[in-house]
Amino acid sequence: MRRLRRLARQKRLSYSFVPAKGKGSHGTVYVGSAYTVVKDRKKEIGTGLLHEMCKDLGVDPREL
Repeated sequence: MRRLRRLARQKRLSYSFVPAKGKGSHGTVYVGSAYTVVKDRKKEIGTGLLHEMCKDLGVDPREL
């Protein structure tokens, strides 16, 4: 999440996290006009999920 926020700042895109737009520990991250759902922020995510989230946001995972 921190890396994504930093990348959005570098690319001059808006960034916001809305915990209310998700069930339980999930939330929604908006970067520019794209968005994706984030699971529990306290746990590590796997590489497959990371790649899918980056694909949803239009971000290259190597940039993070």
